[in-house]
Amino acid sequence: MPTNEIADFTLPATDGGTFQLHDARGKLLVIFFYPKDNTPGCTTESEQFRDLHDEFKKSNCELVGISRDSMKSHENFKSKFSLPYALLSDSDEKVCEQFGVMKLKNMYGKQVRGIERSTFVLNASGKLLKEWRKLKADGHAQQVLDFVRTINT
Repeated sequence: MPTNEIADFTLPATDGGTFQLHDARGKLLVIFFYPKDNTPGCTTESEQFRDLHDEFKKSNCELVGISRDSMKSHENFKSKFSLPYALLSDSDEKVCEQFGVMKLKNMYGKQVRGIERSTFVLNASGKLLKEWRKLKADGHAQQVLDFVRTINT
């Protein structure tokens, strides 16, 4: 579970780059953790963030999505759904652990360890402003945008 201060991290990002948290300073940052590329809930959530991307940009806010999927999987997912923001691969789960999003979940009667869908908003100095956990994918992007707009008014 993150404290108000978020430790810097670096992860591989789509389009051949890397994402460093400290490079996002100076604007709001939305980090959304999702379980898996190309699954129904994750696709819905990613598309809704895509559809609102211009509105987030107008609020001086950057978006990044993080899962444990490979960069190849991320590149395919990003391309397939025309996602305009970076997807980051946390295959060793270090950032997932930092944010406390790794949980035991029940899937088809078995307990599996995976990412609990969660979103975090950081201010321009990199401090945590708000978090959502155990959320439903549909409609969540709008909730986040509504919160971001309250900061910029």
